[in-house]
Amino acid sequence: MEKYIIEGGRPLCGEAEIQSAKNAVLPLLAASVLTDERVVIHKCPRIADVLNMVGILGELGCKTEFDGEDLTIDSADAANHEIPSALAKELRSSVFMLGSVVSRFGRARIAYPGGCDIGLRPIDLHLNGLRRLGVSVSEDGGYIGCACGKIRGAEIVLDCPSVGATENIMLAAAKAEGITVIRNAAKEPEIVDLQNFVNRMGGKISGAGTAAVVIEGVKKLHGAAYTPISDRIEAGTFLVACAMCGGEIELRNADADNIAALLHKLREISCKISAKDDKIYIKSGRRLSPKLIETSPYPGFPTDLQAPMTALASICEGSTVIVENLFETRFKHVPELIRMGADITVRGRSAFVRGVKSLHGADVFASDLRGGAALTLAAISAEGLSTVTDLTYIDRGYSDFEYKLRALGARIRRVRI
Repeated sequence: MEKYIIEGGRPLCGEAEIQSAKNAVLPLLAASVLTDERVVIHKCPRIADVLNMVGILGELGCKTEFDGEDLTIDSADAANHEIPSALAKELRSSVFMLGSVVSRFGRARIAYPGGCDIGLRPIDLHLNGLRRLGVSVSEDGGYIGCACGKIRGAEIVLDCPSVGATENIMLAAAKAEGITVIRNAAKEPEIVDLQNFVNRMGGKISGAGTAAVVIEGVKKLHGAAYTPISDRIEAGTFLVACAMCGGEIELRNADADNIAALLHKLREISCKISAKDDKIYIKSGRRLSPKLIETSPYPGFPTDLQAPMTALASICEGSTVIVENLFETRFKHVPELIRMGADITVRGRSAFVRGVKSLHGADVFASDLRGGAALTLAAISAEGLSTVTDLTYIDRGYSDFEYKLRALGARIRRVRI
């Protein structure tokens, strides 16, 4: 196990390069199984979740190779349709393999997916969508089995705009017979990126980014090279860090349009923000209370930035109400923030935050990916010495996190316990 040792209280200043989006890269890796030709993902981050997905590809028989920031996947010899429990349980996105593997081999078997413990995340929408495409789905002993002679297009109405279900159905339907329409589809930028990647491979998908995605099945997909979109959650994390610590930073390879809801809230608390091309500049302000933050599907405020914003609200003037509409147990970072001097009360899906002048150093523990990032931001803004223990969560989603923070002026180092 590892931990950060952080001496807080210094402003941030400088530039940071934003990685490719974790939540875009993972479904792209799943999509690489749909072709027997080579796929190259440029600027692929070597974060734990990506490396776990690469391990899954290896178990299927795919050959993978990193060359600097480029990842090459060769699925020509892929033949295995089973994904081991040990790998599947490491990350939630392993479930994406169902759609692509059953499309490629006519069957798939995978253990129930893992990931952060932030509340119930049932995969019923995934499985029901596959059933609508003619896939036989069975659940037995902690495993999901899929089998299908021929996947056929269908109209599928999702009960809620699930990102994962939308992507899984897109993967399964890309080479289906006929046309598939997903209604009430998720609209996240990562959905658009998956559409663009599959189309680069010869697919025919349209409508991504709207509530209706149309997939016209094709007989064959070919290889492709692709650069994923930048990580809007990492960009948001660094913007919040600057707002908390003071100073001014510029982010490169960042898309302001994809985090408009966050930028609106940061401007509300008096941060100065400008964006041009792929750069976002922020200068911290007075830190007025953002009053109300409610998470919701894109283009609303992202649930993955709720924890960092809770940390920021804890040192803003006045009171803030934070409502978590997507996950019922996504306030596990709050008790740790309270150990640092935050004044927060949680009732159900709402957190009531009364701003304090500053946080103080403490020993805290990460229990999920975004909560761990929030605690790190709290520590670099706090007065005194802090430790953040169990970096396995943070490593799942952030590449070189401490190095980037240190380059901006934070006093942070990683040590093995």
